[in-house]
Amino acid sequence: MNTRNEKDFLGIEPVGKLLLRLSLPTVAAQIINMLYNIVDRIYIGHIREVGALALTGVGVCMPIIMIVSAFAALVGNGGAPRASIFMGKGDIESAEKTLGNCFTLQILVSAVLTGALLLWKDPLLLTFGASENTVSYGSQYLSIYALGTIFVQLTLGMNAFITAQGFAKTGMVSVLIGAVSNIILDPILIFGFQMGVQGAALATILSQALSCTWVLFFLFGKKTSLRIRRCHLLPKAAILAPSLALGLSGFIMQASESIISVCFNSSLLKYGGDVAVGAMTILNSVMMFAMLPLQGLGQGAQPIISYNYGARNAARVKKAYSLLLKVSLTYAVVLWLCVMMFPQVFAGMFTSDPELLKFTRTALRIYLACLFIFGIQMACQLTFAALGNARASISVAIMRKFVLLIPLIFIMPRLLPRNQVMAVYMAEPAADIIAVTFTVVLFIDQFKKALKSIS
Repeated sequence: MNTRNEKDFLGIEPVGKLLLRLSLPTVAAQIINMLYNIVDRIYIGHIREVGALALTGVGVCMPIIMIVSAFAALVGNGGAPRASIFMGKGDIESAEKTLGNCFTLQILVSAVLTGALLLWKDPLLLTFGASENTVSYGSQYLSIYALGTIFVQLTLGMNAFITAQGFAKTGMVSVLIGAVSNIILDPILIFGFQMGVQGAALATILSQALSCTWVLFFLFGKKTSLRIRRCHLLPKAAILAPSLALGLSGFIMQASESIISVCFNSSLLKYGGDVAVGAMTILNSVMMFAMLPLQGLGQGAQPIISYNYGARNAARVKKAYSLLLKVSLTYAVVLWLCVMMFPQVFAGMFTSDPELLKFTRTALRIYLACLFIFGIQMACQLTFAALGNARASISVAIMRKFVLLIPLIFIMPRLLPRNQVMAVYMAEPAADIIAVTFTVVLFIDQFKKALKSIS
């Protein structure tokens, strides 16, 4: 089957109008997803008497949850751009084979992750920075969350295929269902049923189960352009290998956050104790205000870039990237100004503990000092993935995380011994400056080659 996709709007509509049409729902979805991720922490941080310790304990779970999400990105965000490129070429059968193979792989990965989390949750939490005071809270949360791993995997991974077809509103609804459910269930289970952190975990997996049902109902249904078909479910290396290679950069980006959290938490526990680790939970939450909407912008642009790259329309590829860069950079600068001017507002969302609040206010300004240039990093990296350039996408991810940030976490306290706790937080802006410079240089070279290859 090698017919032209009847829904050819990705190659016809004006790029500006199309980016607005696709990005608004994906950005909205990511903002909703952001609420999904941080609402637990907001409620947990305000549990009477134990809120600060419970927030720290659940915060240590976040790196583990990032690994679960990273596997969804490995499969979904690798397969979805390839499906879009096949659609641009008019090869719908190859696009559906990619979808079906990725669906099967998500189920297999879910089974392995569930078993691993249930078997090794406590050792993992202690490795990731939990102390004797906080590990019990993390263990309570993770023991329930692990049971819903399959819902997380299928929701995040398969939703990427919905957005990649241009059904951005449907993708947004997928996230909206889960987020609204979570926001409603959290206070009921945490406070109403007095389940504490276990209630937060149960609310999360029930909400993800509802989202998963919606996603699968759509992809097995008649409204989708690409459908999950039984004949395409048997995994084949020729289909999965290039998809996983393309998704590897996203996997590294998210999974490395876990490794980085271990490094941050271990250093902060050493120099500043539970308060410094608790502040890091809040800093990571505020970072989501930057990361997730920027990812939403990239997801909105991805079908346009991938489809037109497959259709060999260089002018539309170039215009889509240019708009993505401008909007991403503008958003990053505005958010940076808000954090620098009103850090207490962001910190106060997550805690009412006076000591933690005062400490976090200062740490926020240091940790996010270079947030204003992060839009460049995200726009370039997401465009690499949209073009199918796995090598470049992986390179920029490795550079920022492994080559720069992890070593700097341990180097900075030695360079600035007078305030070693804040020196740990300074590793983030120091890495950002160098990483963005490297990314821009590499992108200029690779983007020119990509455009030349289809001109």
